[in-house]
Amino acid sequence: MSISGIIQKMIDFYDGNLHDIDHFLKVWSYAKLIGEQESIDSETQRVLEVAAVVHDIACPLCRRKYGQADGRHQELEGGALAVEFLQGSGLSKTEIARVAYLVAHHHTVDAIDGIDYQILIEADYIVNAGESAYSAANITRFDREYVKTETTHALLRSIFKIGE
Repeated sequence: MSISGIIQKMIDFYDGNLHDIDHFLKVWSYAKLIGEQESIDSETQRVLEVAAVVHDIACPLCRRKYGQADGRHQELEGGALAVEFLQGSGLSKTEIARVAYLVAHHHTVDAIDGIDYQILIEADYIVNAGESAYSAANITRFDREYVKTETTHALLRSIFKIGE
């Protein structure tokens, strides 16, 4: 299945929840952009993009089960849901396992073990910062302490006008 097929399947999965659909599409767009600008290899780019599409797959379940979709519960529930969702997608078992790992850790910034994980954290942060109107101080701190890619440094300066 192509990335566009996975995107369509995820749109269907969200069953009309426009916020969730818009969120994952924005995260995917930034992840795609950052990965391409950082010239990561094509296999890592594919895993990154799939992970960006499905990174919040646990949100509907978490809202029903816990009454909220906080990061801890998303990480707890998301990996297994991603594995199930990606069955029959054409991704290898290794790719699905990596996507599931990324989904199960996408709120954990102290265990980053690869460029795909780094970029997913950065792309999700950019979108969350815009959606939740993070303060300039918060964005500056994230940029200084957690961002590793030159592309995201530039995006944060351009989008949020920090560091000027």
